[in-house]
Amino acid sequence: MFKDIIIGQYIPGNSPLHRMNAPIKIILTIFYIVILFFINNPISYLVFALYTFILVLVSKVPLKMILKGIRPMLWIFIFTAVVNLFMTPGETVWSIPIFKFTLNITSEGIIQGAKMLYRLFFLITGTSLLTLTTSPLQLTDGIETLLHPLSKIKVPSHEIAMMMTIAIRFIPTLAEETDKIMKAQTARGADFESGNIIRRAKAMVPLLIPLFVSAFRRADELATAMEARCYRGGMGRTKMKENKAGIIDLKGCIIFVIALAVLILLEILVEF
Repeated sequence: MFKDIIIGQYIPGNSPLHRMNAPIKIILTIFYIVILFFINNPISYLVFALYTFILVLVSKVPLKMILKGIRPMLWIFIFTAVVNLFMTPGETVWSIPIFKFTLNITSEGIIQGAKMLYRLFFLITGTSLLTLTTSPLQLTDGIETLLHPLSKIKVPSHEIAMMMTIAIRFIPTLAEETDKIMKAQTARGADFESGNIIRRAKAMVPLLIPLFVSAFRRADELATAMEARCYRGGMGRTKMKENKAGIIDLKGCIIFVIALAVLILLEILVEF
């Protein structure tokens, strides 16, 4: 399951999304997330899903891989759905008696739960497309470029960008390491599958120590490698490839603005 995590992975390619300017991709991704939580009618949801599907096709990232990457997040989906089903007030459509309490499922809860599941799905898909089509170096340069104005007030933009990128890129590495440790302990008789949720959670505790040891070891190796290459932070550093916007970035922005205008019109004109 852990090896299916796609957040933080990068797939080399030559698609239009791969060739786009990193800072522009980051800005568009931020607007993508904001818009996702503002749309509120079924037709807007359909248009947004169509736009995302077109992005996946243009990126040439296998749709199967993205769907497979959703699998490790199923517990978050289930938890979100349950919370919205039972915690949203409204007209009761089904009551479930549990001991001295009664849990009510409301029609508003069903609608709200469906909306949150939709938003979570496309939130993961959209952010994954950013990392899948942007190399670690481009991502670091893009974040640094966006944070550069803050350097005037002594904010270490390069160091912050570097830490954020390393943290993102360590997600699939640690997931793969966790999967290896689980398989090794399973071969020695550990059981991670049977029992209730509490028992499974307790069974995961022995994974923490070797996982932390592995994480610190990798961090130390990374620090040694950076020192061996005379890394001294962002002061005076130059770039082999500068972040420059081109025609493909202009086309991407125009398409995004058109999609945004359509969604705004739908929200204004279509009422549900």
